[in-house]
Amino acid sequence: MNTLERQLESYLAIRRGLGFRLSTEERILRRFVDFLHQQKARHITVRWFLKWKETFGHASQHTWSHRAVIVRIFAQWLSGIDPRHEVLPKDLIPGRARRGRPYIYSDQEIARIVEEAERLRCMNGIRGPTFATFFGLIAVTGLRISEALALNNDDVDLDSGVLTIRQGKSGKQRLAPLTKSTVDRLRVYVKERDRLLGYVPQPFFVGDAGERPDDCSARYNFAVVCQRIGLRAPQKYRKHGRGPRIHDLRHTFAVRTMMDWYRSGKDPDREMVRLSTYLGHTKPASTYWYIEAVPELLKLASDRATRLRGLEGGR
Repeated sequence: MNTLERQLESYLAIRRGLGFRLSTEERILRRFVDFLHQQKARHITVRWFLKWKETFGHASQHTWSHRAVIVRIFAQWLSGIDPRHEVLPKDLIPGRARRGRPYIYSDQEIARIVEEAERLRCMNGIRGPTFATFFGLIAVTGLRISEALALNNDDVDLDSGVLTIRQGKSGKQRLAPLTKSTVDRLRVYVKERDRLLGYVPQPFFVGDAGERPDDCSARYNFAVVCQRIGLRAPQKYRKHGRGPRIHDLRHTFAVRTMMDWYRSGKDPDREMVRLSTYLGHTKPASTYWYIEAVPELLKLASDRATRLRGLEGGR
């Protein structure tokens, strides 16, 4: 392990000790530090960051702006140890606040994702059941990737049909009820998981060696599945490619829930508070965003508003 790798381990340990979760930050920083090691560079500089950007591959300006912020904070910490590390300027890569339109999966696509995930292979056979259940759980509950990965056995009460989300965004804890069909599927997974491992692990979802899967593993296996079923183009060298994401399963859950309100005549304003709480959104605006982002949902909302105006005008 070289000096930068050791310093990265210390940095991650300190920030996690302060309560930060850092799954995305760790993934980005490890790739950047690996790049510096390959280039035999010992210090972070603006030049090396821009060179990494050139060789990394395609990504949006917003993505690179976010990566620059992650590297900048790490460089600030390092510069207190060694001033030869350069802190990236705040405006090195201007970001864009605009959120991209979510991909809304069809029922058939979700079914194909789960079915193909079952075919993922490893030495002890646990990878297929784990990721098929993992992707399916996100699709039917709208959990964030980090929330699902952080689940322990004690957080999944299959008798009561309730999940306890202990590591939600901003550290907030919440409960998420489960349908009977979801509970039944989770029971099947637990039985198969414990049989393959030969013991009951602490994490609910486990990787090939019985460890908790990390964010990189989840995203990689999802990319493999999507490439196999045609949602992403095939890639060389184990690259993920571009296309629908795991997080779009969460978006799909939220959008379909909201569309059901409009079609069944429920009051969206009242239901929105419940959905915002269920999803763990810190601000209702994060939930209302779906109405603007999905054309079909926007049309349903517009049609309802038109009907209400008509009723008010007829009084």
